[in-house]
Amino acid sequence: MNICILNGSPRLNGNTSELLKPFFEELTSGGASVATVQLANRNIASCKGCYHCQDVQDVYGCIQKDDMHDVAQTILKSELIVLATPIYTWYCTTELKAVLDRFYGFAKFYSSATGNLVEKKRIAILATHGYDASYAADPFVIGIQRMCEHYHMGYDGMYSVRDVDGLASFQTKKAQSGAREFARYLLQKNS
Repeated sequence: MNICILNGSPRLNGNTSELLKPFFEELTSGGASVATVQLANRNIASCKGCYHCQDVQDVYGCIQKDDMHDVAQTILKSELIVLATPIYTWYCTTELKAVLDRFYGFAKFYSSATGNLVEKKRIAILATHGYDASYAADPFVIGIQRMCEHYHMGYDGMYSVRDVDGLASFQTKKAQSGAREFARYLLQKNS
């Protein structure tokens, strides 16, 4: 199984990266091929809403020349896309939001091109947040569920941990075993 982890955290060694460690280990020990994309290291502009991608058949097709083209190729090679992000103001980070907005080029619904390059792919969320999970992350979860419905993708759920003690919150046995359990669940669901 090919898995793409889009790490939307602007901090390369922050809470989200700490939670990803046991998650990644479990995925790879379970036989998955995992590509992790650190979005903080990428130059990805916001969607311009120009519709150019909607007239380009059979490829991603965005007119902007930035790192999203490489990220798109990683996404296209994957069966499962994991959105790893801290929750800021009830949604993902700007780094990840730019990628999600640029998903537009994957599905040719609005002009002369046709097809859907991400149909039947799966999405899961691994999140860190300051409030209780439902209060902090429900708006993001709802947005991703609607995105999956629109793009004919599957939604495989979310695992999240609340920050109550900084980095230590993500190093507890409970947080790490939960990340491993979520990884096993995703491997089983997508096998």
